[in-house]
Amino acid sequence: MPLIALRQRCRAPISAHASAPADAPRTVSIARHIVTVASACAVLAPILAFAQPSNPDWRPSRPVTLVVPYAAGGGTDATARAVARRLGERWGQPVLVENVGGADGLIGTRRVMDAKPDGHTLLLQVPSLLLMKYQSSLKGVDPTSRLEPVSALAMSPTAVVVGGKLPIHSLKELVDYCRKPNAGCSAGSGENSSKLRARLFADHWGLKDMPVVSYRGTSPIISDLVAGTLTVAFTGLTAALPLHKTGQLRIIATNGDTRASALPDVPTSVEAGWPDAYSVTWYGVFAPKGTPQPVVEAIATALRESGKSPDVLQAFALAGADPRFSTPAEFAAQIRRDNALLSARAAKYPLD
Repeated sequence: MPLIALRQRCRAPISAHASAPADAPRTVSIARHIVTVASACAVLAPILAFAQPSNPDWRPSRPVTLVVPYAAGGGTDATARAVARRLGERWGQPVLVENVGGADGLIGTRRVMDAKPDGHTLLLQVPSLLLMKYQSSLKGVDPTSRLEPVSALAMSPTAVVVGGKLPIHSLKELVDYCRKPNAGCSAGSGENSSKLRARLFADHWGLKDMPVVSYRGTSPIISDLVAGTLTVAFTGLTAALPLHKTGQLRIIATNGDTRASALPDVPTSVEAGWPDAYSVTWYGVFAPKGTPQPVVEAIATALRESGKSPDVLQAFALAGADPRFSTPAEFAAQIRRDNALLSARAAKYPLD
């Protein structure tokens, strides 16, 4: 029997009305026929699965929503908008960036977790996604178990940022400033990973009384740093870099393995005496769990091709991020590595 015909036969229900040789007793013949077909289907199931038609040229049939679970103006939002236009041009369908902030990114993330897994609703997230399982409202549910990694887009080291009005130009000066009596230092965090970095910083330098203020997104953090009502923030480069260049903010250290390509004169935290500060932000795309693998692969390919556009690369450079497009498997491996690091930090500094 040809492979296509056998695939169709295996998908069809096997009933007592199946055809059987006319010259055999009816009961015996039907039983033998059912056993024969069932056995063939069982033996050839792996072959049939492998032979399923793929869809490398999948394209959306209607507008795509790219959910950014944080307020507009931050690094995640800027990255999303950099790729959305080119992605829409490639697909011939609009890619709509929708900011759905709240609950440290959980509200927007839930929307994609619960969306139909057909490639028309996507999520752009950062490593804070890996910490959502510690939020009491999720009751231990890991959002990554309900999402499909599609591709990383870009990576950027996180930064230690202070207001430009403060007399602080280095990590040491920040620590000395905050150790002064009645200094009133405070740290701002826009999501759980930056909250962990703030607590890690305070613990390392013996500033355990320094309050960590939670914000809904990066933009209000930047505003308070500029105004001088907030001392320091541990955030991505994207939102801080433009104001660092104008002097309204000051990036005093970055938290990658090497100095940021956009800030070659700014030392890493390791160079400045904070050895356990490593933290890199990736911006990655996810689809709802159950999205067919050919669709996931097609989206990843479209993202990589869109990332070759000069305007996308320029947008990443202006944001202090380096392009880092990946396959779904490569992105999944990155998530596993970062999950181990962040889980260890969350165990030491509980988020709830």
